[in-house]
Amino acid sequence: MDTVTIETRADFANWAIERARAIVAEQGGHLALAARDMDEAQIGVAGNAMGQAIVDALLEVFDGLST
Repeated sequence: MDTVTIETRADFANWAIERARAIVAEQGGHLALAARDMDEAQIGVAGNAMGQAIVDALLEVFDGLST
């Protein structure tokens, strides 16, 4: 992911929207396929992977905040 400077709430909102879009594009397909196949084990794996991607994104922006 490219480095983004977040100076305003609008900058943060735009970053969050783009990052969410990327997470859904990367992880959502796996979750949808697992749900379609009714594979509960894979649903869990894909859901956990999506959750981890969200956590990683939040930590990414939190770590970049200047105090």
